[in-house]
Amino acid sequence: MTKTALFVFNGDPMCFIHVLLNALDMAQRGETVKIVVEGAATELVPALANEKHPLYILWQKVKDQGLVAGVCKACAKKTEILEAAAEQGLALLDAMNGHPSMAAYRETGYNIITF
Repeated sequence: MTKTALFVFNGDPMCFIHVLLNALDMAQRGETVKIVVEGAATELVPALANEKHPLYILWQKVKDQGLVAGVCKACAKKTEILEAAAEQGLALLDAMNGHPSMAAYRETGYNIITF
């Protein structure tokens, strides 16, 4: 079975939508997929909780399907969205000096795609 971790650093909603769409597509095809929100993309987290945001419905779908691994703890702290992440029940990932570890995903058989 294919396992893919989508690391999204880009905070542009036009990029982020492709992460969401690809995650849903991969999951629908029976693949294991996890989204890791990193860098500038963490700034989107509070906005994505707003029902009026254009990506709200897709964001809810990936969360409901358990496709979001979590948010980079160091970046969430830097972008001041720790509270928003907690309110949405998102895990804070900090295995590598406060950041998520790509190597840990690779060690467990995940392919890594960055956005």
